[in-house]
Amino acid sequence: MQRGALLMMLSALAFSAMTVLVKLVGERLPSQEIVAARAIVSLALSWSLLRRAGVSPWGEDRLWLWIRGGLGFAGLSCVYAAVTHLPLAEATVLQYLYPPITAIFAGVFLGETITRRILLATAISLVGVILVARPALFFGEDVSSLDPFWVIVAVAGATFSAAAYVVVRRLSRREDPLVIVFYFPLVTLPAAIPTMLPNFLWPVGSEWFLLLGIGLATQVGQVSLTRGLAQLPAAHGTALSYLQVVFAVAWGALFFGEQPDRWTLIGGLMVISSAIGLARQRAG
Repeated sequence: MQRGALLMMLSALAFSAMTVLVKLVGERLPSQEIVAARAIVSLALSWSLLRRAGVSPWGEDRLWLWIRGGLGFAGLSCVYAAVTHLPLAEATVLQYLYPPITAIFAGVFLGETITRRILLATAISLVGVILVARPALFFGEDVSSLDPFWVIVAVAGATFSAAAYVVVRRLSRREDPLVIVFYFPLVTLPAAIPTMLPNFLWPVGSEWFLLLGIGLATQVGQVSLTRGLAQLPAAHGTALSYLQVVFAVAWGALFFGEQPDRWTLIGGLMVISSAIGLARQRAG
């Protein structure tokens, strides 16, 4: 349990670094191009790790491995698009709807118990998202709101991510974590190429290093995440990665001069609190 928790925390740090790099390179390059570049780096690294470990890359439960890859592609596409169009802290908070969604999916598909605490955490998270997004319907025109389209994209990313994590949990019973990680870029790359071609821009200068860094940071995060989820219940494991929100606030202020307002801080605290509540339930 302790090693799994440390792996999830390492995953949060790596993924937070990835979002900074995505936002930096996304100032010019389209988000789907970043998805494709990330997949290329991850595919090469995953293949190398598999060869080094002497593990067959193809796995046994190939249908669910392909499903995991497809869900991962959909989630990654939404997350990268949201990060490039929303402030970093807000985009990360919206992504953190996935712990309660994961808990509900795990209950439906893996037979884990859906308790009142999970339902309460889900309700609190939804209220937190409303505070972060600040829709004019509730807050009026005088309060600055996030673009509702990109809010929906971010929430969709959280939903796809939650579904992917539950599939990872299912696959971890039989498959090597490296195989599960390998299928993510294996499916993502051919899926991303058609979507990036219409707006393709050739990377220049430091953009090459930023794209490489995205791949490396994501690989560290993905391997840590997969190994952590293999040792923890789904809701417990995903909740421990809430530290990524804290990192995102710090990176946003440091690199982009973003200062979250009181609504983002209150909403983010509600989302994080719900995640911690789920972790305590699973740890108890």
